[in-house]
Amino acid sequence: MDLKLLLIPALLGVLCYSTAQKEGNECINANAKFCGECIQAGAKCGWCTDPDFLQQGETVSTRCDELQSLIRRGCNASLIENPRGGQDVLKNKTVTHRQKGAEKLKPEDITQIQPQKISLTLRSGEPQTFDLKFKRAEDYPIDLYYLMDLSYSMKDDLENVKNLGTSLMLEMSKITSDFKIGFGSFVEKTVMPYISTTPAKLLNPCTGDQNCTSPFSYKNVLSLTSDGKNFNTLVGQQHISGNLDSPEGGFDAIMQVAVCGEQIGWRNVTRLLVFSTDAGFHFAGDGKLGGIVLPNDGKCHLENNVYTMSHYYDYPSIAHLVQKLSDNNIQTIFAVTEEFQPVYQELKNLIPKSAVGTLSANSSNVINLIIDAYNSLSSEVILENSKLPEGVTIAYTSRCKNGVVSEGENGRKCSNISIGDEVTFSISVTSKGCPKPKKGKFETIKIKPLGFTEEVEVILNFICECDCHKEGINNSDECHFGNGTYECGACKCNDGRVGRKCECSSNDVATEDMDRTCKKDNGTDICSNNGECVCGTCECKKRDNPEERYSGQYCECDNFNCDRSENKLCGGHGRCDCRVCICDPMWTGSACDCSLDNSTCMASNKQICNGRGDCECGNCKCTDPKFQGPTCETCPTCPGVCAEHKECVQCRAFGTGEKKDKCEKECSDFTLIKVKDRDKLPQPHDSSYPVVHCKERDANDCWFYYTYAVNNNTEKEVHVVETLDCPAGPDIIPIVAGVVAGIVLIGLALLLIWKLLMIIHDRREFAKFEKEKMNAKWDTGENPIYKSAVTTVVNPKYEGK
Repeated sequence: MDLKLLLIPALLGVLCYSTAQKEGNECINANAKFCGECIQAGAKCGWCTDPDFLQQGETVSTRCDELQSLIRRGCNASLIENPRGGQDVLKNKTVTHRQKGAEKLKPEDITQIQPQKISLTLRSGEPQTFDLKFKRAEDYPIDLYYLMDLSYSMKDDLENVKNLGTSLMLEMSKITSDFKIGFGSFVEKTVMPYISTTPAKLLNPCTGDQNCTSPFSYKNVLSLTSDGKNFNTLVGQQHISGNLDSPEGGFDAIMQVAVCGEQIGWRNVTRLLVFSTDAGFHFAGDGKLGGIVLPNDGKCHLENNVYTMSHYYDYPSIAHLVQKLSDNNIQTIFAVTEEFQPVYQELKNLIPKSAVGTLSANSSNVINLIIDAYNSLSSEVILENSKLPEGVTIAYTSRCKNGVVSEGENGRKCSNISIGDEVTFSISVTSKGCPKPKKGKFETIKIKPLGFTEEVEVILNFICECDCHKEGINNSDECHFGNGTYECGACKCNDGRVGRKCECSSNDVATEDMDRTCKKDNGTDICSNNGECVCGTCECKKRDNPEERYSGQYCECDNFNCDRSENKLCGGHGRCDCRVCICDPMWTGSACDCSLDNSTCMASNKQICNGRGDCECGNCKCTDPKFQGPTCETCPTCPGVCAEHKECVQCRAFGTGEKKDKCEKECSDFTLIKVKDRDKLPQPHDSSYPVVHCKERDANDCWFYYTYAVNNNTEKEVHVVETLDCPAGPDIIPIVAGVVAGIVLIGLALLLIWKLLMIIHDRREFAKFEKEKMNAKWDTGENPIYKSAVTTVVNPKYEGK
């Protein structure tokens, strides 16, 4: 049967491991055979050099463990090898505090970065952190090289650039007193299809009566100089040229400007390259159109200040340009027309420490563009480092102006830095293991701000061996007749030898005779399936949890399969030795869960269990079933328990009663549980312990109901109905409503009666009026005195026709 299946019951009880234990212990997982391997496994790992540290069955690699674990296992702290890393500042010249107009210094005498050289001793997994200061020096020298596209479309721009020298000198004098300017021009590769190769076009590539110079790839017209007038003179002698396609060969020119430092005249100061054009660019691969397939070699090919290999090498790639510009600390300013702004903006994102400015149609704003771009570039510092050795990582944290702190990639840079501002970077270097050794050389990395010549040289030393390694005895008699080196308390076997004492040849470790000595009682299981038979001796398996281990001659013992109590091995009151609990004093039992101390059973009357029980394993077993509690002093069913707890229940549940002001102090010895009604109260037949039902009355003649009990955990429990049962008073609302309704109804009834009486009275009066009217006798004869106003005359001739 699989060993894992056998261990399942025991492992089910193990509920709590730390995260590190769950993921595995890096020190144990390293399976280190000697001290040097151990300390390279991690910063927490130590090696016990005590010769008697290992128990029977344990492998040499168990000497390697976390420090606290080694101490718990019995290794004296003074015998643990645990070397630590360190650092030593070798050159620490302070940054220059200098103002413009002060004594003029050589560029090499100006310091903007501190320290300049530091040595780090790295222990695997242990970071070494140091601070790097950067301060922009005032009046720092500047070299500016103006690289201009002289294709025909830039004709009007050339006129404005001819006076650039003296004008730019004047403006830059406001920034620095040490300024040099140079000029170069470019057009395109001198092969088809970039230019026309007909003889006439080679002499004058422009059409009509335009007089243009022969096409060329790149010319260094003027090396860096402080003579602005000479700049104007030489630039004034330049003529426009021409080519066929729209993109230009500017990348060829940038590459030559970057790598031809001697011809250009670059100094170790701030280097600016202004790239002025109104067109796009060719890059690596485009040379195939002209039959050019050789990659750009990144070397200088200027003869008489003219690039002579444009027809031989392809255009450089963007990555190649980035590398050369960075290596030579050149900051690039792309002065381009608005039409090509998006293209060069994308290019800027690929080239660190570069800027893009919008060039007017005739380059009239070029000076302001250069000043603005320089201020933008110089206000930001970005750190970069050289290639790191294998296994070494570096992390940056920046502390910039106004307390701004950044980490990760943003930790490499600070923005909005003015002249004289000082910022700090915290740099942490960590190694994992040791890189492959280089004879006679230290590992060195360099850290510098992009665009600056100054740098910090970091020398890396690696701790790959313990100090005790130096005291090792080669071919020691401790290692079976000199078959190994005795160092750090253990044998480091020679090639071909194995065993704790190097007593066996690696060719003989798996013979049947040797395996037989690893079987207990002539059984079939080798090393109890908990280890391997090496050289006739069992070497037990290691477990992820460093606190757990197998041991014994046949790995038949372990320290994690003992009985448990409350999910604790040996109840937390003993240690597990070969699957048997060895209990601490005053504890007994198979799981060390039985206390021999009777003090916990002592009642308030100084009697063991109040004289009503026996003390077993520190707990009272009450012989009288009426009594409960840890000392058999609680009697839930005894008379008077309801009255005893009445006041406390009142103040705890309802905030009333005599004890409401001192409730918290005197009434906190029980757990109060509120229920909605009496049916929810615990019933005696529902509990495994006695429950007393109580009914008490308060000062307002309200009844409250509760139960009192001591549960199986000897905790007092009170369940109380959360509402009081008070005598029912008169219902005011119906009474008021009835009175109001009665008054309203009576009023309506009286009003109706009055109305009815009025109707009856009116009808009687009307009938009386009608009767008198009928009885009246009016005289209808004519009044003799009356004379009518109308006189009727009869026409005697009228015949009625």
